[in-house]
Amino acid sequence: MKKLISLFAGALLLSNAAFAEVEKYQIDVKGMHAFIEFKIKHLGYSWLKGRFNDFDGQFDYDTKNPENSKINVMIKTASIDSNHAERDKHLRGKDFLEVSKYPAATFKSTKIISKGKGKADIHGVLSLHGVNKEVVLDAVEIGAGNDPWGGYRRGFSATTMLTLKDFGINFNLGPASEQVEMLLHIEGVRQ
Repeated sequence: MKKLISLFAGALLLSNAAFAEVEKYQIDVKGMHAFIEFKIKHLGYSWLKGRFNDFDGQFDYDTKNPENSKINVMIKTASIDSNHAERDKHLRGKDFLEVSKYPAATFKSTKIISKGKGKADIHGVLSLHGVNKEVVLDAVEIGAGNDPWGGYRRGFSATTMLTLKDFGINFNLGPASEQVEMLLHIEGVRQ
C-alpha cells in the first residue's frame, strides 16, 4: 500500500510539474508599465497620437509552448486621451466611439502563431463599437525577469492596423485617415 501511495504521489508531482509551465500574469496598469496607444494620420498632413488611460487585463504564458498562451484585455473607451479636451469629447461622441453606448472594448486571443526569436502573431477577437472582428497583433517579447520588489515580470509590445469602417466608425476624415495604428506595450506581474 505504501508503494502505491508513493507511486500516486510521484505521478501527482509529475503532472503538477507539467502544468506549472503555464504562468499567469496580471497586466501592470496601476503602475506606469503598460500603455495602449494609437496613431492616425490627420488629413494626411501629420500624425494624431493618443492613448487609453483606463484598461485591465491578464495573460497566461506557456513557457514550454508559447503558442498555448492566452491574453484578455478590456479598455474603457471613455479614457481616450489625445491631449486635447475638445477633440477627446468629439472622439467619445456619436461620430466615433459612442462611449455612452459602448463603454468598453475587449480583446480576447484565439490563436498564437510563433515566428521564433520571441515574435508571434496573436490572433483574437476585438469587440469595439458593437462590432466583433478578428484582428492580428504583431507581437514581440521585450523581456522577463525578477523585479526589485520580489515579483517576476514579463513584457511584450504589439501593433495592429484597424480600418475604422470595419467597426462601424464612418466619420469621414478623408482617405488618409481611414486606418488607425494601435500600439500596445504590456508588462505583466506573475501571480
